[in-house]
Amino acid sequence: MTETHSTAGGGHGVSPWNIANVLTVIRLVLVPFFTICLFLPGLGWRLAALVLFALASITDHLDGELARRYGLVTDFGKIADPIADKALTGAALVSLSVLGELPWWVTIVIMGRELGVTLLRFAVLRHGVIPASYGGKVKTVLQLFAIALYILPWSPELLRWSAMGAAVLVTVITGVDYVIRAIRLRGLARRVRGE
Repeated sequence: MTETHSTAGGGHGVSPWNIANVLTVIRLVLVPFFTICLFLPGLGWRLAALVLFALASITDHLDGELARRYGLVTDFGKIADPIADKALTGAALVSLSVLGELPWWVTIVIMGRELGVTLLRFAVLRHGVIPASYGGKVKTVLQLFAIALYILPWSPELLRWSAMGAAVLVTVITGVDYVIRAIRLRGLARRVRGE
């Protein structure tokens, strides 16, 4: 969700078997276990789901940080990292909506934005890569925090709604910003080619 692997250059001459990619794969593996725990009845399973979600969220931060710091950006990471991010948040949002704890419109808005940005990223890839913005990082933190509050059984309803409302607002705003930057990048690429 941090959109980090896709923002750095490189990918050539770096082994895909590195710690950043291993963390990305671990995040993917944790998703089904997290989902199962979320649906199992009882406080213990709910707390287990929260722990797994927290661990997966931590790997989301670490893999991007390690990839940037040690030059471990790979083509595999560029593809797998956003997939793992969407899998984690998507599984959490859909599961919470199925359980009746989160309105479906929230899940649809957030997942619609994430899917739209992913498709847009692939559409403009031949023109260049749009770097992750500060707003995108804030969006990620807000989404993870809000989802964690919904998983946590005793978090206050007002705090849950406030956090999720902020997450939805920033998600939409950064989505619009991404569309604007994609249009600008496409226009710049055309001018450079003299079209």
